[in-house]
Amino acid sequence: MAGFVNKLLILLLLFQNICLGFRSPLSVFKRYKDTSRSLSSECLGSDQPVISFGLSDFALDIRMPAVTPKQSDTYLCMSVPLPVDDEAYVVDFKPHASMDTVHHMLLFGCNEPSSAENYWDCDEGTCKDKSNILYAWARNAPPTRLPKGVGFRVGGETGSRYFVLQVHYGDISAFRDKHKDCSGVTLHLTHQKQPLIAGMYLMMSVNTVIPPGKKVVDADIACHYKRSPMHLFAYRVHTHRLGKVVSGYRVRNGQWTLIGRQSPQLPQAFYPVKYPVDISYDDILAARCVFSGEGRTTETHIGGTANDEMCNFYIMYYMEAKHAVSYMTCTQNANPEMFRNIPQEANIPIPVKSDVLKMMHGHNEETKDSDASYLLQQAKKEEAEVLDQDFHVEEAVEWPGLDLKLGQVSGLALDLENNLVVFHRGDHVWDENSFDSKFVYQQRGLGPIEQNTILVLNPSNAKLLHSTGKSLFYLPHGLSVDKNGNYWVTDVALHQVFKLGANDKEPLLILGVALQPGSDKTHFCQPTDVAVDPITGSIYVSDGYCNSRIIQFSPNGLYVMQWGEETSLGRSRPGQFRIPHSLALIPDLSQLCVADRENGRIQCFRLETGEFTREIKHKAFGTELFAVSYVPGGLLFAVNGMPYPGEAESVQGFVMNFSTGEIIDTFIPLRKGFEMPHDIVASEDRTVFVGDVHAKVVWKFASAERKGGGGINLGNFFASHKGYSRKGFDRLSTEGSDQEKDEDDGTDSEEECSASPLPPAPSSS
Repeated sequence: MAGFVNKLLILLLLFQNICLGFRSPLSVFKRYKDTSRSLSSECLGSDQPVISFGLSDFALDIRMPAVTPKQSDTYLCMSVPLPVDDEAYVVDFKPHASMDTVHHMLLFGCNEPSSAENYWDCDEGTCKDKSNILYAWARNAPPTRLPKGVGFRVGGETGSRYFVLQVHYGDISAFRDKHKDCSGVTLHLTHQKQPLIAGMYLMMSVNTVIPPGKKVVDADIACHYKRSPMHLFAYRVHTHRLGKVVSGYRVRNGQWTLIGRQSPQLPQAFYPVKYPVDISYDDILAARCVFSGEGRTTETHIGGTANDEMCNFYIMYYMEAKHAVSYMTCTQNANPEMFRNIPQEANIPIPVKSDVLKMMHGHNEETKDSDASYLLQQAKKEEAEVLDQDFHVEEAVEWPGLDLKLGQVSGLALDLENNLVVFHRGDHVWDENSFDSKFVYQQRGLGPIEQNTILVLNPSNAKLLHSTGKSLFYLPHGLSVDKNGNYWVTDVALHQVFKLGANDKEPLLILGVALQPGSDKTHFCQPTDVAVDPITGSIYVSDGYCNSRIIQFSPNGLYVMQWGEETSLGRSRPGQFRIPHSLALIPDLSQLCVADRENGRIQCFRLETGEFTREIKHKAFGTELFAVSYVPGGLLFAVNGMPYPGEAESVQGFVMNFSTGEIIDTFIPLRKGFEMPHDIVASEDRTVFVGDVHAKVVWKFASAERKGGGGINLGNFFASHKGYSRKGFDRLSTEGSDQEKDEDDGTDSEEECSASPLPPAPSSS
């Protein structure tokens, strides 16, 4: 009998342990009680950071390892690896912190933390690779609850493999007794596939100017939504000291629906969306930040210092897993007139008590400098998260576009459906016989190109969707698409600019005089590119190989103004060009950027006045910079030219932060090398196309998140092997391609063509 009882007790104990393994998530989370002060002996979960509660669910405790900050406004970071290799989903967050000791906490997901130490000063950074904000907490804010069936995807082949906790300790007077802090967050994760994936949408103003003393200044942001449906469940606002209220809306058929509205001087945590809001294709997402310039004596701009401002509206959303996008941005104002109808609530500041302001902006006079430092650090972190996303561009090797039968590819664009539009020369080539010394075209006897020169391709599989432009052009060059879907092109042989409807056989508008080069208001000389302002309809033409100017025309083609001059001897000055070769409009900043080809730089100008605003120039560009493309969200893409003999710079593509001009990434094709990349275009999802005038191909590149231990980055893989050079693979034969300008030849041709003599081209086989 005693033996039977003993066996029964053992079975009961086993059953109890099994039951504990399947207890509800709440029973596990109740183990972690919040305390206003966590002593080192109270770091619950530090000895057992992972707790399983079922076959598929587990909790991960992420806590500061008993730290004592030494000074106010200290940022400390620590990392925890995802304890599983396969894919998992974060479905809930429970904070363990008190505003008595912690100003705010942020939780990031990434693949490579900035340090391998137990904890470190966050000035060293949070992550070496791309990081996504998963959670934010401040001033005793309530937990952010994800809806049922929604999760942040981590682990596996594409998800983050590390969590990095950043804790900002504001006023450290609470640490006078030298106690240890173990603040943090407990995650509830599951291996069960979630049908809905969470993500972040950031709306940010990039061009707001706040005049000194002005009482009310509005910063408006609006974008058309062009993706699969998403559902919004939380929001967060962010400005610096001048912000009074930030509001976000969905606009559908003229109806404004509030997403969220909050004072940026209150805790900047994620707040729940009060009423469910869904976003469908072609809805408009709109946000307004209200500022006051009172107390300032100079203009305040958007930027990364404590005296600058920011206007950010974060939205946490979920989408169906098969359509999920983890991160999206909006930095433009697609419809300024629309904001005349914004609800009045968006203009009313939310009052904040003075004691809360003290909590948010400095706890005493002694911490004033530290607070300014905090704002500077935070602004830089925000900008880095948005504009300096650490992604890598790699060739999409499955793209069949290299097999297309094309002529010399001179221009690329994206149409309103994000289809790829290619402008090519068919059976015509630009060589040393194309022009005389006065830039008059010499091969008119060939007649116009008999093939369709404008091709519309499916961006996924390169399937031909539409074609036009037959018997119209002699030597195609630049291409753009306006907001109405019209094609705008330049022809260097005809010295003209054309506007064509997508289905029209005859041009809707022609600028310039056919086959007559010139430098006055009605003539061009080998115009290179054309761009149309989507807001005003103004037309901008870069002119060209034998002129050095940008010309503005009205929407009807009437001359308005021009700027630019030929580069003088010595160092090139602002507004001087040596072949203004490519144009990129930045409508949300009212700027036009020009690839100043032979000066190897990008110059940007104000649309309204032609006033020079900035230059972007890097040694890596080498001698020539062929083309530039801008993507809303603050990214510039560019391609350079082949190096001259003796030069080390390789021909490659560049990704740049428009705000700083910094190079974020470079890229080259893997299957065959660049020969003369002539034009570049990029979409908002960071898909990049490059047209090569010598190789007669179009390359496709796609954004690939940098992976830590998992996955292979082909560019890094090849670069790690002996003998590999980022100059690309061996240059292919240039038979039938454009000729470089011969040193003794007085004619210009496309090496296109050069403003000054170049070394002889290598002989073609």
